[in-house]
Amino acid sequence: MPFLHHASDRLRMVLPGGAALALVLAGWTLPQFARGAQKNLPDAPGSSSPAITAQDSASDPSQPAAPATIAGTVLDTNGDVVQGARAVLHGQAGQRVLKSGPEGQFTFSGLPPGSYKLTVTRTGMSTYESPVIVLQPGQTKFVPGVVLELTTGVTAVRVFANPEQIAETEVHAEESQRVLGVIPNFYSVYAWNTPHLNARQKFALAFRSEIDPITFAGAAAVAGAEQHQNMYPGYGSGFSGFGKRFGAQYANDFGSRMIGSALLPSLFHQDPRYFYKGTGSTRSRVLYAIKSAFICRGDNGRNEVDFSHILGDVAAGGLANVYYPESNEGAGLIFTNTLIEIGGMAGTDMLREFVLPAFTTHAPGHRATLRRQFP
Repeated sequence: MPFLHHASDRLRMVLPGGAALALVLAGWTLPQFARGAQKNLPDAPGSSSPAITAQDSASDPSQPAAPATIAGTVLDTNGDVVQGARAVLHGQAGQRVLKSGPEGQFTFSGLPPGSYKLTVTRTGMSTYESPVIVLQPGQTKFVPGVVLELTTGVTAVRVFANPEQIAETEVHAEESQRVLGVIPNFYSVYAWNTPHLNARQKFALAFRSEIDPITFAGAAAVAGAEQHQNMYPGYGSGFSGFGKRFGAQYANDFGSRMIGSALLPSLFHQDPRYFYKGTGSTRSRVLYAIKSAFICRGDNGRNEVDFSHILGDVAAGGLANVYYPESNEGAGLIFTNTLIEIGGMAGTDMLREFVLPAFTTHAPGHRATLRRQFP
């Protein structure tokens, strides 16, 4: 090159021949060598050179990714936790299965990053399926809204219960109802939607009421009062007169109960029991109690004229002509006994509505109402 030749000519003028050539070559090659060596030197501390960065290190496939976690809580539609639900987590590497704990909780830990899908099931309940869950390295994701509903099969068992069995259970409960734990209160119903009784249950309840010791004691008390006031003098006095009065009174009670609470209710398909109201104004409840001596609930659930009790009282009055003294027989005895029975029924229903519930043991379904009435 002309430039090199000119430079070498001038160097030869100053330096001996070999030395001049060495300097020319050194001036051309040393800078190039220095620049090449600089590329291979390590970076100085604090240098921003991108030779090795933290990001490159993190993305190094030889380094394992941080594990991730999926967690959640299984609830029912009432917001209560569901224990023992089967949670299945589906991923690229297969599936993992576990059961929800005492608080409804589940936790899948140690998961590699990726896409997952969660399925939760439990016997008698619906199935929950999550949308796709994407996990990043080291991420913990809580799955919301894991709610299971009761299936229709469970609901159907509750809806289609046998009414006859429910009524049988109710009769047994009523037979344990006693005022102050002593006096029977078998014919008071505190569950308004109780099914009606069949004929066998009506007869069983009436007979159970008439063989109760308190029924015999009540007849004896009435007979004693009649003898003390010398009612029905044709019976005489002394133990014989008391026995006749007692027999007449018990026969009257037995006939009235079996005819008015069992036989005729079975024929007319009417319910012989008193259905406790417990709500509304005092006036409305008084009218309801009095009306119940004339109006009853039919087996079809509708209100009907209480032919069962009214005709039962008339029939019991007619039977009284058989065992009452001849001087007291006739239509007057029938009419008198019928009025007494109807009036007694109205008075008893008033007690059942306002007084007896507070003192009746084993009376289901009305305690909250009673606490408001009798704090």
